[in-house]
Amino acid sequence: MRVLVVDGANVVGSRPDGWWKDRAGAARRLHESLVVADTSYDVVVLVLEGAAKGGVPAGRDGHLVTVHAARDGDSTITAEARSAAARGDTVTVITADRLLQSAVQAVGATTMSPSWLLDQL
Repeated sequence: MRVLVVDGANVVGSRPDGWWKDRAGAARRLHESLVVADTSYDVVVLVLEGAAKGGVPAGRDGHLVTVHAARDGDSTITAEARSAAARGDTVTVITADRLLQSAVQAVGATTMSPSWLLDQL
């Protein structure tokens, strides 16, 4: 399986479109785009944290799984990448956060930038 793990905060924060005024709404718009996106991934995991969790309930919507971070998003993203890699899945994480990139690469994932993902949507 090919799994794409999306750092929701990092992707939303990569565009200065006023997301900071409505974090839940920005998360909802990203979710809506990912639900209909035609990607080469079997599963897309959207990780949300903080106020953004109010925009989308946790759970599955077709190929898209929304996960609410219990603490910080980075720990949840790393755990999701580790779990998928341990199953033998090919894992790609979308984030521009260099510390997070290092953490997920250490568990077997590759990384791509938020702009790459946004270009796909």
